[in-house]
Amino acid sequence: MFSQSMVELGQKRSTIREIFEYGKQRIAQIGAENVYDFSIGNPSVPAPESVRDAVIDILDTEGSVAAHGYTSAQGDAKVRATLAEDLNRRFKTHFHADNFYLTVGAAAALCSCFKALAEPGDEFIVIAPFFPEYQCFIERGADAKCVIVEADTTAFQINFDKLYTAITPHTKAVVINSPNNPSGTVYSEETIQKLASLLTKKSAMFGHPIFLISDEPYRELVYDDITLPFITKYYTNTIICYSYSKSLSLPGERIGYVLVPDELSDAKTAYAAICGAGRSLGYVNAPSLFQRVAAKCAGQTADLTIYEKNRNLLYEGLTDLGFSCVKPQGAFYIFPRSLEADAVQFCERAKKYDLLFVPGDDFGCPGHVRISYCVPTNRIVRAMDLFAKLAAEYR
Repeated sequence: MFSQSMVELGQKRSTIREIFEYGKQRIAQIGAENVYDFSIGNPSVPAPESVRDAVIDILDTEGSVAAHGYTSAQGDAKVRATLAEDLNRRFKTHFHADNFYLTVGAAAALCSCFKALAEPGDEFIVIAPFFPEYQCFIERGADAKCVIVEADTTAFQINFDKLYTAITPHTKAVVINSPNNPSGTVYSEETIQKLASLLTKKSAMFGHPIFLISDEPYRELVYDDITLPFITKYYTNTIICYSYSKSLSLPGERIGYVLVPDELSDAKTAYAAICGAGRSLGYVNAPSLFQRVAAKCAGQTADLTIYEKNRNLLYEGLTDLGFSCVKPQGAFYIFPRSLEADAVQFCERAKKYDLLFVPGDDFGCPGHVRISYCVPTNRIVRAMDLFAKLAAEYR
């Protein structure tokens, strides 16, 4: 009577969401101050005042009907032009309004891309560790095959030996996420150049373009004066998926975009396919009020400095306790090795102290755990004694 695959999706939340819901139950039982929830990537800093000012100004000047009404399916033309101008100013690019398709967050951007590109027998490559919903979007949403490339756990750059053999004539696209969720790694310029060279060679070998889908919700969250390569400058067949959830602390407002550069192979057809995918998925248009907010706040961010402070506290605290960690360069996650081989069991043991984090298994990287530090700083400070007690159990 019903789609069994959809029933299965609806009956079981992602592991991240399951732990987040468990945390809410514990908060109801023992109080928020006693639960140390590091499970979910929900920004802890407020949106900048400019967001509030933009909302008020839009409602005052445009009125409720216009602010809440339909826009063009691909997004308001003036908004798209403003976003293009902002990227051109910041990254010395040459985009225009018709390179942008506004979406209901990065998830809808990715789903639109997968749906637009997927043909029967196609494969999409994801590089571990990766955001677990990629598999759902590719396999259930686009009816394609998700191919996982094993992680390089020394630095969480790309394991090129594994990637080389994973690319086949069926490969439609490779998905990258830098700064990375869950490792916090930023792909170096050397990594991006090597990736671009590999994809160019493989595209020529197989006689069709292999696209690069760059998932960039953490673009502005980079530390230690590291420069983040802007991917379209390195590989012409790049499609960018972006969200304002992290940069402006607007995760619940669901606003983002797909960027389809003119240099992409058959760019106009690709753009039409993405618009068609959005139509088939019933997206109609991205939230109209927050399209306008994104334009008014283009290039701005919330105060992201707290995340670097949190990163330093957590990294130094965990390494002092004997955890093995690659120091995050961006985003707001740290991905240490579990203190036992079974990360799921390790996370279960941590619950004894009401420490909540996510096993790396769902990220394609068993033996690690994701700890999200987009939390109030005092939560990290207070949690360190509990981390110490947990670590002591393994000595």
